Amino acid sequence: MLIDTHAHLDSPKFDSDREETIARARQAGIEAIVNIGFNRDTIPTTMELAERYPFIYAAVGWHPTDAIDMKLEEDLAWIERLCAHPKVVAIGEIGLDYYWDTSPKDVQQTVFREQIRLAKRLKKPIVIHNRDAHEDVVRLLREEGAAEVGGIMHCFSGSWEIARQCLDLNFYISFGGPVTFKNARVPKEVLAKVPNDRLLIETDAPYLAPHPHRGKRNESAFVTLVAEAAAEIKGISVDEIGKITTQNSRDCLGVPR
Repeated sequence: MLIDTHAHLDSPKFDSDREETIARARQAGIEAIVNIGFNRDTIPTTMELAERYPFIYAAVGWHPTDAIDMKLEEDLAWIERLCAHPKVVAIGEIGLDYYWDTSPKDVQQTVFREQIRLAKRLKKPIVIHNRDAHEDVVRLLREEGAAEVGGIMHCFSGSWEIARQCLDLNFYISFGGPVTFKNARVPKEVLAKVPNDRLLIETDAPYLAPHPHRGKRNESAFVTLVAEAAAEIKGISVDEIGKITTQNSRDCLGVPR
């Protein structure tokens, strides 16, 4: 059994076959899915999925590319209220994105800091989005004492040095479809070094589909392909990867059995 720790099954890309997509995940042995609500539109649809399916859980937070649209005090209060829901297991995805020029860096950093502080007050783990902002992400996590709650470095794309610093800050390192790509030298090297008790897998569906579906729509069933790649890199069986990453998901997020 596997757990997909990061998906967006509420995406419009699944509007024509969402139920079938979720059924395929279950048939593939996916025990649980964590769906991510990251702005004013996707938080409600994420909550709807979590309430409809007993094996789907929610993370709610504000994505850095949407930081400019956040009504800080009002939306933080909304997220705080939702975190009382038994199906909400984390705050996220939150972080920094310096690739897309949609929100100024200072606004992103303020929104990121405030959500870390909220997570600490609520004792919730956080799910980190980090694109082209490795040093600032680590710095803000350290400055805000994020190690107190820890969480997940979602779809990790940094170096081993950055991963090591994240591990020191009480974070799990999660890998998705890119680790299956033939030219993904650095992610494979980092995954090999991540301690087994800090390793997670995900899809980020509908994005970042693994080989041989690269460039197509991703779905939670494809986390099996990420597990196979991780097993090969680690030199252990797929079954063992399943046991390791499922237990880690439970330890990090409190996903029940």
